Amino acid sequence: WVAKHIVNTKNSGNKVVAVVSAMAGETDRLVQLALSVMDPPDEREFDVITSSGEQVSSGMVAMMVKSMGEDAVSFQGHQIRILTNKSYSKAKIVKIDDSSVKKALRKGRIVIVAGFQGVDEENNVTTLGRGGSDLTAVALASVLKADSCELYKDDVDGIYTSDPGMVSSARKLSKISYEEMLEMSSLGSKVLQARAVQFAKQFKVPLHVKPTANPGAEGTWVLEEKKAMQDMEQTSISGVTYDKNQAKITLAHVPDRPGVAAKIFNEIGENEIVVDMIVQNISTEGFTDMTFTVPKTDFKKTLALTKKLVKELGVKKIVSDNKIAKISLVGVGMKTHSGVASKMFTALADEGINIMMISTSEIKISCVIEEKYTELAVRTLHEAFGLGDKK
Repeated sequence: WVAKHIVNTKNSGNKVVAVVSAMAGETDRLVQLALSVMDPPDEREFDVITSSGEQVSSGMVAMMVKSMGEDAVSFQGHQIRILTNKSYSKAKIVKIDDSSVKKALRKGRIVIVAGFQGVDEENNVTTLGRGGSDLTAVALASVLKADSCELYKDDVDGIYTSDPGMVSSARKLSKISYEEMLEMSSLGSKVLQARAVQFAKQFKVPLHVKPTANPGAEGTWVLEEKKAMQDMEQTSISGVTYDKNQAKITLAHVPDRPGVAAKIFNEIGENEIVVDMIVQNISTEGFTDMTFTVPKTDFKKTLALTKKLVKELGVKKIVSDNKIAKISLVGVGMKTHSGVASKMFTALADEGINIMMISTSEIKISCVIEEKYTELAVRTLHEAFGLGDKK
């Protein structure tokens, strides 16, 4: 259906640039292939291997389009100069040279671009992280000043108030703001890559999330807040998300003096580890306890780094826990609705769920809980805030 939809879109009077991902399961296969040779793998060569799935897809789709009588051309990241920094496996886009794409479009061609990949200044192949094809599509839509960017997903038909696989009453949203979608993506929702949403927000690219199997479906629009809130009932909460890829580390008896926290988090940051929530206890006799969370995938690496700092900083002990989850409420309505936090905490307490850490922003509240209570917490909050399908 992919090639057919691309051709139909062109025949409707549109100039079409299609960004493609690897075929289902292909990236995972390539990852395992690389790991079978070297574990941990060489970062540069790992990106060369894992980016090849999109190269195959782009060529295949271009040939399918041609077989239907339309002119098409495929481009890899290096061919349209998607320039990135040097962070292998999570590279950031610096610049895109759109001249080749525009030239092909002027000739009436359909352009097929391999997503997920780019090159650094030394022409080393880089990849943009999981979901990186979303980022490629949004970045191209931005530089080409496209009317919108359609993102087709195999497993969902839009953005829901929560994970439909966990909450049977989860409701599909017709619109959601960039801010809400960014929080949901950052907090555990896997539908869109958070960096792609951030890029769309920054350059005001309207996103339309649709199911792969049904291109004509309503889907969900991701828009500026003002547009997203039009014709919608002003509710306090738009969604409940969860993230099990969390680990918690506590440094006990840390000297409470200037520069200690900076030393700890500089060391972690220099190793490309993202710290999420941070809680510091009240100082007692010149010492304090410091707790923070990191992705579970970086847990062992972070633990090793902090253990190195124990003697240097005089930390008494390290306590860690990688069986936690982060549960979050997201909604721009929090700006104008009071009592959201108390309602959330009460609902969790009524189910006997203990809250270990709390983090808030203008449009979200997150709690760290024991991982085993994830499903119960999500369902409880979804029901407590009346987010379910009312049909």
